[in-house]
Amino acid sequence: MTLFYEFLPILLFFIAYKFAGIYCATGVAILSSLGQFTIHWFKHKKVDTLQLITLGCIVLFGGATLSFHNELFIKWKPTAINWIFALVFLFTHYFGKKPLVQYFMEKNIQLPLSLWKRLNLSWAFFFIFVGGLNLFVAYQFSTDIWVNFKLFGLMGLTLVFAILQSVFLAKHLHAIKKETSL
Repeated sequence: MTLFYEFLPILLFFIAYKFAGIYCATGVAILSSLGQFTIHWFKHKKVDTLQLITLGCIVLFGGATLSFHNELFIKWKPTAINWIFALVFLFTHYFGKKPLVQYFMEKNIQLPLSLWKRLNLSWAFFFIFVGGLNLFVAYQFSTDIWVNFKLFGLMGLTLVFAILQSVFLAKHLHAIKKETSL
C-alpha cells in the first residue's frame, strides 16, 4: 500500500493527462503532491527530505508550467529531482561519514565500505543518466511519448536498475559469507 501511496501523484498525473491534457495534469500533480505531503505531516508529524525535495520541484516546475503556459517546465522536473538525488549521493560519497546508500540499507545488510561506495556511486551515475535521458525524451519526442516515458520508462529503468543492484549485492554477500565461514 505504501508503494501505491508514493506513486499516486504520478498515476494521477498520467490519468489527468490522458483525459484533460498537460496543464490539467500538472495542476492535479501539484494538488495531489500537496495533499500527500499534508496527510504525511498530520499522520507522522515529520517530513522526509525526499518528500520535501519532490514537493518543492513539483510546485516550482509545475507552477512555472501553469504560469507561463509552457509544458517544458514540467518536463524538466524529473531531471531536476534525479540530478538533486545524484548530487546528494555524490556529496555523501566524498564528504559524508558514510555513503547515503549505506544509511538506507545498513540495518538489513552488512558490506565493506568499498562495496558501499561502489553501490553509492552506481546510484549517483544512474540518477545522472536518467535525468539526461528524461531531457532527451522531453526535447526529441512529443508530450504524449514523454508522459508515457515518465510513467513507464523511468519507473521501469529504476526497477531494472534496482534488480541489477540486488544481483550485485547477492553476489557479494555470497562471497562475504564464504570468507566469514572459513
